[in-house]
Amino acid sequence: AILKTRTLGYDGKGQQVIRPGDDLRSAWEAIGEVPAILEGLVDFEREVSIIAVRSVSGEMAFYPLAENVHEQGILRLSTCLHDDSHQPLAEDYVKRVLQRLDYVGVLAIEFFQVGSHLLANEMAPRVHNSGHWTIEGAETSQFENHLRAILDLPLGSTAPVAYAAMVNIIGELPDTRVFLGMKNAHLHLYGKAPRAGRKIGHVTVREATAQMLQESLTLLKETDLISF
Repeated sequence: AILKTRTLGYDGKGQQVIRPGDDLRSAWEAIGEVPAILEGLVDFEREVSIIAVRSVSGEMAFYPLAENVHEQGILRLSTCLHDDSHQPLAEDYVKRVLQRLDYVGVLAIEFFQVGSHLLANEMAPRVHNSGHWTIEGAETSQFENHLRAILDLPLGSTAPVAYAAMVNIIGELPDTRVFLGMKNAHLHLYGKAPRAGRKIGHVTVREATAQMLQESLTLLKETDLISF
C-alpha cells in the first residue's frame, strides 16, 4: 500500500510505500506523523486527469481528459485526449464533487483507469500541472477560466485547438535552444532555482494531428534533454 498525507502532498512528497514486512511506525514517522490515508496499490492501465471549473453562479466547464506519465512519483508528460470514451464518466464524478462542495474555481482530479472503471487517486483544488497544456492547446486556458470563475464572469470554451501535450522540465535546465528551435513547441520557465526533483518549467507541444504530435514527442525524447 501507499501511506499518504491527507493534504499538501505533491511530486511524490508526503508518501511512503509500504511493502510486506515493513515497519508501519517507521512509515508513519517518515511522513511526519500527520493524519494520513492508506491506499492500496492498484494494477491500473493508465492514469488520467480531468480539469474542471465552476463559477460563483454555478456554471461549469470541463477540459478533455489528459493521460499522464509519471516517473519516481513526479509527473513527466500529460497528453490531451480527444473524444476519450471515459470522458463522460470523469465529468460525472467531478461534477458531483463541484456541486457537493459548492466549489468555485479550477479543480483537478486524477484517476486510475481499471477496465471500464475510474478510481479517484488524488484531488487538487487549484490549477494543476496536468492542465498546463491548456495555455496553448485550448481556446481558454485553465488559468484564465479560474479567474473568470472566481469573478463570476462567463466561462471560456475548454475546447482543444490542436493535439497538445505538456512535458515537464525537472531538476536542471537543459539547452533551451533545442525547444525554441522546434516549430510548434512553447517553452515556459518558472524562475525557480534548479534542484533535484523540482519542476522548473515545461514545454507544450502542439500539432495538427495525433500522429504529428507523437512524432514531435519522440523527437523531443530522443534529445535526452527531457525524461518521460
